[in-house]
Amino acid sequence: MASHDKSAGPWLVLGLPIALGLAWATQGAGVIGNDLERNIWIPDELTMPLQVQAAYNGERIFFRYRWPAEHAHVYHDMLRFEDGEWIRHGNSRAGPDPDGTYEDRVAMLVDDGGVPDFGLYGGYVTVGDRMRFFSDSASPAEVTAHPHLGEQLGQSDVRKYLPGTRTDQHDWRSVEDTETLAAQREAGYFLDLWHWRAGRSNPIGASDDQWIGEYRNSDAGTGPYLTNWDVDNNRPLWMLDPEQTGQRALRWEDVTSGQVDFDGLYYLSEANRTDFDPGHDWQNGDVIPRRLLREPQGSRGTIAVHGNARWQDGYWDVTLVRDMDTGNPLDDKTFREQGVYDIGIAVYRNATGSRWHYVSHPYSLGLGRHSDIMAQRIDNDSPEWSDDWFEMTLFYPGQVDWPLLTSRAHAGAEDIAAGQPVRPRHSEKQLALYGMEMEFNDAITGQWWLTLIAGLLAMLGVTLALLPVFRPRSRGDRS
Repeated sequence: MASHDKSAGPWLVLGLPIALGLAWATQGAGVIGNDLERNIWIPDELTMPLQVQAAYNGERIFFRYRWPAEHAHVYHDMLRFEDGEWIRHGNSRAGPDPDGTYEDRVAMLVDDGGVPDFGLYGGYVTVGDRMRFFSDSASPAEVTAHPHLGEQLGQSDVRKYLPGTRTDQHDWRSVEDTETLAAQREAGYFLDLWHWRAGRSNPIGASDDQWIGEYRNSDAGTGPYLTNWDVDNNRPLWMLDPEQTGQRALRWEDVTSGQVDFDGLYYLSEANRTDFDPGHDWQNGDVIPRRLLREPQGSRGTIAVHGNARWQDGYWDVTLVRDMDTGNPLDDKTFREQGVYDIGIAVYRNATGSRWHYVSHPYSLGLGRHSDIMAQRIDNDSPEWSDDWFEMTLFYPGQVDWPLLTSRAHAGAEDIAAGQPVRPRHSEKQLALYGMEMEFNDAITGQWWLTLIAGLLAMLGVTLALLPVFRPRSRGDRS
């Protein structure tokens, strides 16, 4: 009889398990996760609800926002005394601040038709190439050296900007020349940005006023806060005035308790400050806010808090008011009777800042015209709000930018080129999942390649293991 070739046995016993082991290893569950060093952090909830109302009386316009928040975060950028040093807490970082010292915020973008794509795609159009806190964000050295963003504007990072302000959508550096930027702004190619902050503006009844063109710019004038820091001596410039307040500082345990007395003292302002006293016997845990609040001036100070913006029973309730026509057409969008406007809203909660916020689809706002949100016409100086809210869902946008959405890497790029709006095509949950996927795009792509390679190795192992079976065998001597 022919002898049986047993050389296939070792290959099958050793080669196949090794190849399958490689394939299993590349499928490991721990590869993808939050990575703060790469600015990756995913919130536990990908969507959240927001309620909105609007009213106007011909002279002023009011916007009311209501959203759930487990706690009210009103402390922002604090200086804590510890063993002879003043330590900063609450600067921008990936994900929530571990001490809760990052303020809640609501921001609203407004357009009157000057930025046509905004009404179709909302805030996506403002997210350009290599934005700050993206995994591939531009380095401070690169931005500082840029002739416009760095040398002219004095910036060190890439923030929101409109597509038309760049000659190349895939290169943040390709800023249009100064004359073109000025002409765009004159033509209304900018977005008005209402920016309310629970710590840096609300205690004095103010809101910041900004605009987005080639950068996220501030309106002319002075803002509602400035920095309380003596660079030369590494200490605060001001402290609470003990003659007015009975104290020089806050206490760390109160700041991090999660409780807020809105009628008490939790901020530093021009009205309650005095010069810092270096000779005082400062104790560990003494806290002085790193931001000094002041009344904003000029165009930047046109938005105010109407009534009391408070957190109560698990909800923030914030109403902002502004003149319909501020007289600053290069900074603000003018609201008019029978006008229709596009808006997009973002909310920051749970002690998170920067890009870790929730954003809305674009919605239309009408003053006497049919729209998604119908502003109530009133005849007095203050709205009498009803329970008739406009309900919207906000979503976590992830690392999705306009260059990606308009590129071949995005399956919907042709729809964008054809002017198909995003809201009828994608739900908030879909956009949140897409944004989360793009957070881990590099890891997913790398995992795919590893899986492919492991699969090929497995196939090679099986092939090598089975080759001896198909080799010609000697028949032996039949005599």
